[in-house]
Amino acid sequence: MGSTADTDELVSFLVRSLVEHPDDVRVERRQAGEHSVVFEVTVHSDDVGKIIGRQGRMIKAIRTIVRAAASLDDADASVEVIG
Repeated sequence: MGSTADTDELVSFLVRSLVEHPDDVRVERRQAGEHSVVFEVTVHSDDVGKIIGRQGRMIKAIRTIVRAAASLDDADASVEVIG
């Protein structure tokens, strides 16, 4: 997995672009398996709805983009919103 830092930055960029409090965004990377990563995103309580979106559309789109980026390294990635 050569570009995991790029995937970390991608998650951070996507989330910070959507919220009103970008300084409160925290992204933690957790190894969930040999080739699997979970990104735990913590945002300001006012911004949780913006990350999830109507009917979960925004978080689904973020997960799709991150999963596609991780697949370039033959890895699997997931994004979880902590709150």
